[in-house]
Amino acid sequence: MVPDLKLVNGAKYPVIGLGTWQSEGDKVRAAVEHAIDIGYRHIDTAFDYQNEDQVGEAINKKIKEGVVRREDLFVTTKLWVTYFDDVKACLELSLKKLKLDYVDLYLIHMPIPFKRTQEWDSWMSLVGPDGKPNSIEYDHLDTWRQLEALVDAGKVRAIGVSNFNSQQIQRILDNCRIPPANLQIECHGYLQQRDLVRFCQERNITVTAYSPLGSPQRPQRQSSEPVLLEEPIVTSLAAKYHKTPAQVLLQNLVQRGLVVIPKSVTPERIAENLAIFDFTLSDEDMDQLATLDRGLRFFTSVPGTNDHPEYPLRIPF
Repeated sequence: MVPDLKLVNGAKYPVIGLGTWQSEGDKVRAAVEHAIDIGYRHIDTAFDYQNEDQVGEAINKKIKEGVVRREDLFVTTKLWVTYFDDVKACLELSLKKLKLDYVDLYLIHMPIPFKRTQEWDSWMSLVGPDGKPNSIEYDHLDTWRQLEALVDAGKVRAIGVSNFNSQQIQRILDNCRIPPANLQIECHGYLQQRDLVRFCQERNITVTAYSPLGSPQRPQRQSSEPVLLEEPIVTSLAAKYHKTPAQVLLQNLVQRGLVVIPKSVTPERIAENLAIFDFTLSDEDMDQLATLDRGLRFFTSVPGTNDHPEYPLRIPF
């Protein structure tokens, strides 16, 4: 049984989910099916991942087979950055692809809005031929009110943000009718985000860590960059607990009160990532892992957006 956290709306939020970024086609369909078969009840996707069709097919197949009920699943998807002005349209596209009547959590994917030129403007197309980003300005509060309306309509159960900083979150809190339930951010041993995590937890906002293993398979990884899974502290603790380095890193984040969404399409890894609830890291071990923090961020923002007023990394957290 996977433990859960309670969201501000009272919903149960499983502390581990299957991440699906960069997972495509038959591979992601099979991954979601396998994950549900072995006990995952939390699936994370996004409009921008362009795999909601396959994720939805897998979910609906398992519901029809009687493996799981819809109400026992927690499905997250995300508003893409070109739909700040029409949240309902983006959600309806996602629901159609997922073949679901509602999602459990809907997040604003990033804080900087961009011009929409077609149904899906990919990450690469957010920068024009001249090398300048197609970013625009649109008030977060106007977008948030649209999200609140979708909660009222029953299309979304909880709402939140991703890649936002503390000031952006606080502005929403100060002006909202329905508070953010979740913040999803890059968080791992090299980037522990302790100030931002504390800020959220003090305000009853759960925090989800994407790339919890340091994203060793990301396309833009440089060969000179360190590998979190190979850190001596991590490998020694893995040996101590008879666990894998990945299991140690995931348990470390869970014990800090975070939710983790490791991405994999490999059945063995999907099962391995779930098998972290039969051991507990000691306080001393947690302190050792804390020393790995070096503020090393692997994901920043669209190139050229550093001067945008909503660029999230202009403040420490």
